[in-house]
Amino acid sequence: MVKKISFGFPKMHLEDGERRDFLPELMGVLSDLGVDIYLEHGYGDGMGIPEADYLSAAPKTNFVSNEETYQQDFVVVLRYPGDEKVEKMRSGSCLISMLHYPTRPHRTAYLKKLGIEAISLDSLKDDVGRRIVENLRAVGWNGLEAAFQLLQKIYPEPGLEDPHRLPIKVTVMGAGAVGMFAVQAAIRYGDEDTWREMAKIGATGVQVTTVDYDLTNHPEIMKQILKYTDILVDATQRRDTSIPVIPNEWIGLMRSHAVIVDLSVDPYDCSASPICVKGIEGIPQGNLDQYIFTPGDPIYASLPEEIQRQNQRHVVSCYSWPGIHPKDCMVIYGRQLSPILRALIENNGVGNIHAEGPYFHRAIRRALLSNWH
Repeated sequence: MVKKISFGFPKMHLEDGERRDFLPELMGVLSDLGVDIYLEHGYGDGMGIPEADYLSAAPKTNFVSNEETYQQDFVVVLRYPGDEKVEKMRSGSCLISMLHYPTRPHRTAYLKKLGIEAISLDSLKDDVGRRIVENLRAVGWNGLEAAFQLLQKIYPEPGLEDPHRLPIKVTVMGAGAVGMFAVQAAIRYGDEDTWREMAKIGATGVQVTTVDYDLTNHPEIMKQILKYTDILVDATQRRDTSIPVIPNEWIGLMRSHAVIVDLSVDPYDCSASPICVKGIEGIPQGNLDQYIFTPGDPIYASLPEEIQRQNQRHVVSCYSWPGIHPKDCMVIYGRQLSPILRALIENNGVGNIHAEGPYFHRAIRRALLSNWH
């Protein structure tokens, strides 16, 4: 008799603002496939979803301790839960999470040391390299929404609503998927309702400049662009994360009311060799508890000493931009993840997933930790 596969869904005990849990809809899919489901007590409560809703979708769901969720064959949690949590997992079990292999070398090495297999959600890609599990639209729109809300508070008199003001100049660095959504969001002030209000009063609109990564290698041109930028957006995907796109010195050229938007959210890691730095040097790394930073914020003092931070502007940075609107986010992630989990279940685990197999087999194989070098 084949043992039933079990799935554990722990809550994310990362920061108070992190409220995202997978929705009952996904549990219903898993229930129909005949697996054992283990949810941590209180799963979904941050989004106002009671246990009864999960039991309605998947009647045999088990509500257990945080530790017990980590004892299952597959552990599914949106963000990496931390080394102490994954230490609870059984050797040979599989973690399904946003693991960011390229920029987290210590994490990948540690998981391999523990004998844990993993599927990185951000590495699940189709045959032409497009991500399968992503909410990049929310990254661009939520980040720009926060930026314009902040700019509205600090923009010089007579204010952002003045019909006679100059156009708001937004510079977007990076022209990939996130950059394209950032452009779309920027011309709508990050919010469709705000855009309609601005149009109604006849306010001058938004001028967006998209800067290709190659242009950032020309300092004199970039410095001129930065001098007249109201909102600077980092949506780059760098080949070399040891070198910033914008050194801290250049931030000093920007207008005093300028807002920096960190959509790439690469980390600072000075323990790596070479070190890993953010695309815009000297800005903080935010999260769902705090994603707005003013010049002089105490968090600047906590940056690694190797990082220059003398020049400061207002910054919006969030490790998890889609989490600003958690339920909308998890509807999307759940529906994208569903066929991946179905493929794993119907093939009785990772061991029967083949690189030359069907579409989702190929995507899973590309995202396996055991295939990452």
